[in-house]
Amino acid sequence: MAEDLIARYLEDCEVRGMAPGSISRYKSVLRIFQAYLVERGAEIQLAEQADREELRGFIEHMRKDRGASQKTIERYFSTLSSFYDFLIFEGLISSNPALIIRKRYLKRYKENGDSHERQLISVEDAGAMIRDSPTIRDKAMLGLLFKTGMRRGELLSLDLGDVNLVENTIRLKPTAKRSNRTLFMDDEAAYLLRRWLRVREGVNKRNEVALFLSSWGYRISRNDVYRAVTEAAKHVGLHNPKSERLEDHFSPHACRHWFCTHLFRAGMRREYIKELRGDSRKEAFDLYNHIDLKELKEAYLACIPQLGI
Repeated sequence: MAEDLIARYLEDCEVRGMAPGSISRYKSVLRIFQAYLVERGAEIQLAEQADREELRGFIEHMRKDRGASQKTIERYFSTLSSFYDFLIFEGLISSNPALIIRKRYLKRYKENGDSHERQLISVEDAGAMIRDSPTIRDKAMLGLLFKTGMRRGELLSLDLGDVNLVENTIRLKPTAKRSNRTLFMDDEAAYLLRRWLRVREGVNKRNEVALFLSSWGYRISRNDVYRAVTEAAKHVGLHNPKSERLEDHFSPHACRHWFCTHLFRAGMRREYIKELRGDSRKEAFDLYNHIDLKELKEAYLACIPQLGI
């Protein structure tokens, strides 16, 4: 019963356009929660509405038995909340029990005035991260993350055919989160990518179409990107994996934060930054404000920071 329900939920996630990587993580979370209910001898099944004690117990189980961080627990309960919303939609339960638990036990509180801001590094530090990366593949991945602001999942899904090194553009795969799919590169990012493509020819023994490959010749994974970014950041003193403060960590998403912030500081118009970010167009102004790609590229090239690589 539980496996069938999980499968139905994951199919619903696919219909809603969620990324395959996210769907696989949702599946893992639900299986862990189901295993917890079985081990605890809970009377309810996954398809029923858990009570507060069971959900509070799951938080304690994650912290004490599995050694999970606060951020991981928050992510797990986000998945559970989404799953319970699905059960409501299917008419299996009447309310979402995860919401009140998240509000009370997983709410972030400011400590000593700190606001849990994501780390923003300087242009010089970004250049140092790329220069200190051990392989040209990692340098090229970091170059694209910094210079395009693409998400980690978007980087993972890139194929050779998505890159145009004549126009220095990248065409992203369509996703539910992304509106604008055309991204630009400057000469620095294109230079790193060309160097990687020469190396890639010797690595691609399996005739893969993926732009970035592992040392085994397969498409890279989420962990490959995470390691490339965090190891480069740690090497130049920008990432402390032992710290619980968000601002002491530098993740792939921090590259996107860097991209948007430095474009804004360079004077780029807000609507241009929103277009490059690929934010969904929700307001009437966004729907009718069609931005010319030539103007957007010119503004991008004028504002994107140079890293000295």
